Amino acid sequence: MPRARRTTYQMNVAKSGYRVFSANSTAACTELAKKITERLGVELGKSVVYQESNRETRVDVKESVRGQTIFIIQTIPRDVNTAIMELLVMAYALKTSCAKNIIGVIPYFPYSKQCKMRKRGSIVCKLLASMLAKAGLTHIITMDLHQKEIQGFFSFPVDNLRASPFLLQYIQEEVPDYRNAIIVAKSPSAAKRAQSYAERLRLGLAVMHGEAQCSESDMADGRHSPPCVRNTSGHPGLELPLMMAKEKPPITVVGDVGGRIAIIVDDIIDDVEDFVAAAEILKERGAYKIYIMATHGLLSADAPRLIEESAIDEVVVTNTVPHEVQKLQCPKIKTVDVSMILAEAIRRIHNGESMAYLFRNITVDD
Repeated sequence: MPRARRTTYQMNVAKSGYRVFSANSTAACTELAKKITERLGVELGKSVVYQESNRETRVDVKESVRGQTIFIIQTIPRDVNTAIMELLVMAYALKTSCAKNIIGVIPYFPYSKQCKMRKRGSIVCKLLASMLAKAGLTHIITMDLHQKEIQGFFSFPVDNLRASPFLLQYIQEEVPDYRNAIIVAKSPSAAKRAQSYAERLRLGLAVMHGEAQCSESDMADGRHSPPCVRNTSGHPGLELPLMMAKEKPPITVVGDVGGRIAIIVDDIIDDVEDFVAAAEILKERGAYKIYIMATHGLLSADAPRLIEESAIDEVVVTNTVPHEVQKLQCPKIKTVDVSMILAEAIRRIHNGESMAYLFRNITVDD
C-alpha cells in the first residue's frame, strides 16, 4: 500500500508595505510631507483633498491601500477646523478601504490649549481625541503637546516627540556668544521648560513674574449672581469661607539679565503681545539681544508686524506649522526643520523598532 504523501504548506508571510499620504493638497501644507517622504525614500501617496462649493470636504484616494500601514501627515494651517475635517475624512476613507493601520502624523496638535475645564466650557481636546479614534486612527505621532497629560485622552498609543534638540542645536550654532546668554521663562508656568534648556546649555535662568501672561477671561458668567428668592422652610444653608481674589503684582524679572542675551523659550507662539511686552521689560532690565524660541509658530493676526516693530531680535520656530507668508512679512522669523525626527519615527514604527532612541536623555519634567 503506497505511503500517503505528507504535504507541508508554508505560509509566506511578507511584511506589508506602507504608504505616506498628505491630508491637505495646498502647497504650503504639503511641504513638510514632501520633506519627510524624501528622507524616507518613498513617494507621497496619490490622493486628492478639496472643498466642495458648499465648503464640504471631499477626499479621493487614488491607489489601493488594502492591508497596508498608512501614515497621514497633516500640518495645521490657519483654517484649523477645515484641517481637522480633512484628517477625519481621509482617515475614515482609508479605514473603509481596508488599510491595516492608520497612523496620524500631526506635528502640531490643534485645540491642545483647551485641555482643561474652565468654568462652563468643555475639554475640546478630549473630544478631538475621541473623534480621531472613531474615524479609524490607531496611533498618533505629534510634537511638544501643550500639556503632556493630553496623551491620556487617547485610547491608542501617542508618541510625543520633542523639538528641543533642534532648537538647542540652533542656539549653539547660530546665536553668537551664546555662552553669555540667559534662558528666560515669560511666566512661572513656563519655568520647567526654561529650566530644561538652561541645564542642557549650562546657562543661567530667569523667570518673569507678575501680571499673568495667559490670563483667563473673568467675564461675568452668572456664578456671582444672587440666588433666586425662594420661600423655603428648610435649613438656611451654611456660610462658606470666601475665596480671596488674586491680586496681580507688577511684572518683575527674577534673575539678572543685564548685559546678557535673553532667550525666551515656549512651546507655542501665537498672539505675540505677551512676548513683545516681555521683550520690552527685558530691554529695560539691560538685555542687549532678545531671542524667542518656540516649537509651533502659529503667528496669527498681526504677529509678523508686531514682531518687526518690537525689541525682539529673532523668532525661531520649527516647521510643524506652515508660516512662509509670515516669514515674507517679517525677516526676523527663522525656521528650523524637524522633518528628520518625524521621518525616523515613521521608519521605526513601520519596522517595529523601539522608539526609545528618539527620547534619549528626556526626563519626566521635559
